[in-house]
Amino acid sequence: MIVGKEIELLRDCPSTIIPAGDPITLPKGKKVFVSQALGGTVTVRAEGGLFRIAGKDLDALGEDVVAEISKEREKAPPEASGPVNEGHVWEAMKACFDPEIPINIVDLGLIYDLRLDEGETKGQKKVSVKMTLTAQGCGMGPVIAEDAKTKIEALPGVESAEVEIVWDPVWNPQMISEEGRKKLGING
Repeated sequence: MIVGKEIELLRDCPSTIIPAGDPITLPKGKKVFVSQALGGTVTVRAEGGLFRIAGKDLDALGEDVVAEISKEREKAPPEASGPVNEGHVWEAMKACFDPEIPINIVDLGLIYDLRLDEGETKGQKKVSVKMTLTAQGCGMGPVIAEDAKTKIEALPGVESAEVEIVWDPVWNPQMISEEGRKKLGING
């Protein structure tokens, strides 16, 4: 298990500062502690705060991390069969995680609306999602929204996806699903 493990970066590593959302490069040799490895990304703690490392840069953390993330992807539900539908999109979004909270964006209650419309190409769908964040000042919003968009557009039958961040209604902890509450150890 890589969570809690100290790792020395093998190369300069592009990352995103949490919660500001600003890009930064962590230098080769910097020691980081893995705090979360979910959804194909890794959150690390280091001098200077928390940082999100995208899947394409996990090799900077070493072979063990890449292998563990690959095992996580193998556990993912099988690819959707048949024409894309709302269920497929909801499942794709369950692979997107808040980098500070080990709960997917669906179970956190961040998804407010999901719509599938006919695409320009026969049999293809355009997907529209409205989501919010746990805090309005969170700079990670565009990063999380882009992660959701990428995962939705990877579904067979999806022509395009739009993920819009909205603030009405304001998110609150009551919006967390029963599954999310279990993972966080929250009763009721």
